[in-house]
Amino acid sequence: MKVFDAHIHFDKYTERDQNQIIKTLAEKKVEGMITVSMDLLSSKENLRLADQHPNIYPAFGCHPEQPLPTDNEVAELLNWIEANQEKMVAVGEVGLPYYLRKKAKGSRFPYRAYLEVLEQFIVLAKNLDKPIILHAIYDDASAVCDLLEKHNVRKAHFHWFKGDQKTMGRMVGNKYFISLTPDILYEEEIRGVAEFYPLHLIMAETDGPWQFEGIFQNKMTQPAMVHQVVHQISAIKKVRGEDVYNNLYNQVKSFYQI
Repeated sequence: MKVFDAHIHFDKYTERDQNQIIKTLAEKKVEGMITVSMDLLSSKENLRLADQHPNIYPAFGCHPEQPLPTDNEVAELLNWIEANQEKMVAVGEVGLPYYLRKKAKGSRFPYRAYLEVLEQFIVLAKNLDKPIILHAIYDDASAVCDLLEKHNVRKAHFHWFKGDQKTMGRMVGNKYFISLTPDILYEEEIRGVAEFYPLHLIMAETDGPWQFEGIFQNKMTQPAMVHQVVHQISAIKKVRGEDVYNNLYNQVKSFYQI
């Protein structure tokens, strides 16, 4: 059964690891990867990789877990994305800086400025009629839902989602997608998300090269790990593995119009 890795930072792997992953995609039954970007340079690199490899489907954006970009940097990236819109499947990765804000603790943090940057990317996705890939967990997810609803954006994908059932219920009502990572094998929180969220709104991802624990300890994260995510979703949902494979595979292709 074939799979898609719905969220990976492929440009962040070494060239050697990239080549090894590409060579083994077919034998591992991985049809493709949605490769998300961190900033303008990352977007350009993912575009270059996509031009070389038909299995790569790039998304362009500005990751929130980093210093706030300047107005000029945001404008330059927005303009570049618009100019290259036909070569991408989505705007992303964008969102709000949960971990960065948590690390800042009690110090003054420019949260509103991050919200304003995110809103510009949401408006761009709306104008370009493209899906948007979001880094928004816990309390941030509600704030992001506010912006998505404000601009009537429906094609939203919350990657590696973590949050309470109230927020998840709101997301389900809006038909927003989530994706689950290999930590579903050992994190009860993620297993709870998988149990609550409806199968028809779920994808599977690795978020590579992020490394996982448990049976994945000290192993390079590869798209083939999505197979194990699918098996766990099947077990949690008590749905036939073949049906879960088909659902997740078709949902990625439909959502990203591949």
